[in-house]
Amino acid sequence: MSARIVIQPLTPEAFAPFGDVLEAVGDPDKIINQGLCGRYHDRARLDFGTGRAGISLFKAEPRSLPYRLDLVERHPEGSQAFIPMSLDPFLVIVAPDEGDRPGTPRAFLTAPGQGINFHRGTWHGVLTPLAAPGLFTVIDRIGDGPNLEEHWFDQPPLVVSEHP
Repeated sequence: MSARIVIQPLTPEAFAPFGDVLEAVGDPDKIINQGLCGRYHDRARLDFGTGRAGISLFKAEPRSLPYRLDLVERHPEGSQAFIPMSLDPFLVIVAPDEGDRPGTPRAFLTAPGQGINFHRGTWHGVLTPLAAPGLFTVIDRIGDGPNLEEHWFDQPPLVVSEHP
């Protein structure tokens, strides 16, 4: 039987070791645009060893639960932010680094309107929307040289919404 990973709600505190939760909650840091816009300022730590920040659009096919976690990856040269272009929740999977290999994975479900920024070098699952259209704005490193490490699990764990 495969190991099971139970999905948890995404909170800034639980996600802090892996990255930043992007959300507009509470009072804004500033009121701008003639008092008609709240600015939630500087919410992600963008970090690039080489290259530059770029904005791309990703369109990923929706997945379903339970989800078999075959692969995690990391980007040693840059952080990577995923901002959904719809209000649909998506699955976020991360794992601590344990000697240049992923440790025990954790799974989070975003709330509508939340995005995330993986810190540079964080092991994470692939983009995993649970509903169409699966369209995201992605802010990450653009540059020459390798920036992808992959780890395939010999015995892929199963990501589930609750204990059986």
